[in-house]
Amino acid sequence: MDGVNDSSLQGFVLMGISDHPQLEMIFFIAILFSYLLTLLGNSTIILLSRLEARLHTPMYFFLSNLSSLDLAFATSSVPQMLINLWGPGKTISYGGCITQLYVFLWLGATECILLVVMAFDRYVAVCRPLRYTAIMNPQLCWLLAVIAWLGGLGNSVIQSTFTLQLPLCGHRRVEGFLCEVPAMIKLACGDTSLNQAVLNGVCTFFTAVPLSIIVISYCLIAQAVLKIRSAEGRRKAFNTCLSHLLVVFLFYGSASYGYLLPAKNSKQDQGKFISLFYSLVTPMVNPLIYTLRNMEVKGALRRLLGKGREVG
Repeated sequence: MDGVNDSSLQGFVLMGISDHPQLEMIFFIAILFSYLLTLLGNSTIILLSRLEARLHTPMYFFLSNLSSLDLAFATSSVPQMLINLWGPGKTISYGGCITQLYVFLWLGATECILLVVMAFDRYVAVCRPLRYTAIMNPQLCWLLAVIAWLGGLGNSVIQSTFTLQLPLCGHRRVEGFLCEVPAMIKLACGDTSLNQAVLNGVCTFFTAVPLSIIVISYCLIAQAVLKIRSAEGRRKAFNTCLSHLLVVFLFYGSASYGYLLPAKNSKQDQGKFISLFYSLVTPMVNPLIYTLRNMEVKGALRRLLGKGREVG
């Protein structure tokens, strides 16, 4: 308990991205630029989904939810990271660390569920086009979104609380740039085998089950796309589904490496960069993936900018 009280008073020391202080300003500029792109890209998608009537569809409803998640995901860790890179202090308060732990895990688990929901939406759109509007009605869309957010919150409350029961014994040096479950488990001086087993079990469940559902959905979608007679229809369906699959690959690939294989990461810097990838890089590129391959979003953006010029 003395160690816990000491950590509560002094907070924690975040070791950062790299062990080379001379690179900190370079990292600061690169991460700040990436964060600004993340804010701009995701805010644009949310704004377009709200203002453009043609985008008032289930697909863009879920896409705006994903953008909201990505905004919160990056904001939960990047500002603190920038503060630590800018100045000599590398600390985070105990309350800030615990808040980051709960929020980061909540958002990550929510995104796992939301990506499954988005795959289901694409399945209905491609495989059941005549019933799409009836099946994906506003009530069901809101219900699925609420399930995703509450499911992620429940996972965070259980897993984070379980992690915080470990005795910290005065250890304050957090490997990495944020307070997440694998890093907090490494701070404990007691037996962490049960916590590691629970972490692996939960992460396997939140990875294997959603990925299995997504793969099955896209196998059925592929069969349906091949039956579409119109080349334009096949191209549009292919582009939309490919964008979603790219997002799934980026998020699940990096998150699985960071959470399921922490003990096998022989290089500390490599593990830190993987954490940086799913906490910042993925939220930054998601809007680009959906925007660059989506004519509807690009058309809505042109119309919105055109209206802005007319008003000006």
